[in-house]
Amino acid sequence: MAITNTEIVGSPTLIYTSIGNNAITTIIVCNKVLFDPANPLTGQTSLYLWAMPAADGSTPLDKNLIVNGLPIPAGETVSFDQEKMVLANGDKLFAKSDSPANLVATVSTLAV
Repeated sequence: MAITNTEIVGSPTLIYTSIGNNAITTIIVCNKVLFDPANPLTGQTSLYLWAMPAADGSTPLDKNLIVNGLPIPAGETVSFDQEKMVLANGDKLFAKSDSPANLVATVSTLAV
């Protein structure tokens, strides 16, 4: 098993490229902004996530979108671990945040 960590910025950010065949066991996205109970919407950030086959090139396309604008409140973490995804050599995962530098992603993989 291997993990990669990437800060997600305001444009589609490459968070993982498969080398060989790999199962994505978990994707964890954390909003690292400190929660403010007086202003609970401060720091809330939307997440966009794409899963792209190598044949689709190096820029995410609408047809590759798997998470569309999921709001993640400040201080919260979202885990995508219910469904497993197998990526072939060269397949990629991209992520984008509507507030640059608020989100970080950890991708856990297992060679298959």
